[in-house]
Amino acid sequence: MRGTVIGLVLLAATALALSACGIADSRSPVPEFMRAKESDPSPSDPPPNVKQMLREKLDSVFTAASNPAEVQVSPPHRDLHGQDWTACVRALQLTSANGKPLGAQTYRITISGGVIIDRRRVDADDACASESYEPI
Repeated sequence: MRGTVIGLVLLAATALALSACGIADSRSPVPEFMRAKESDPSPSDPPPNVKQMLREKLDSVFTAASNPAEVQVSPPHRDLHGQDWTACVRALQLTSANGKPLGAQTYRITISGGVIIDRRRVDADDACASESYEPI
């Protein structure tokens, strides 16, 4: 009997020590009152107004010398690898640096904190081909 009481006291002390060290997280096998509470999910920012961003700063995607025409944008989507947003932007008419027409070009942009932080030309495997587009 005495051994059982001592065992229970040691088990409780161990559980308390583990919870104090931060090891007893929300999935630990200790009693619920000893578990750390899960943090609330961070509030997600609303989708950016990509059309407005491009109207104000089109040169963040296309150079001014390329004379982009008929620019269209897809709806923004949350980036699968973080908290940023992505969207597809295409111009149906672009001009190269030497003045020759390039035709249509599509870019995937990354938006963070309301600013376009990256752009890259899409390839055949990119999902931009299946997106719906609206003029800016």
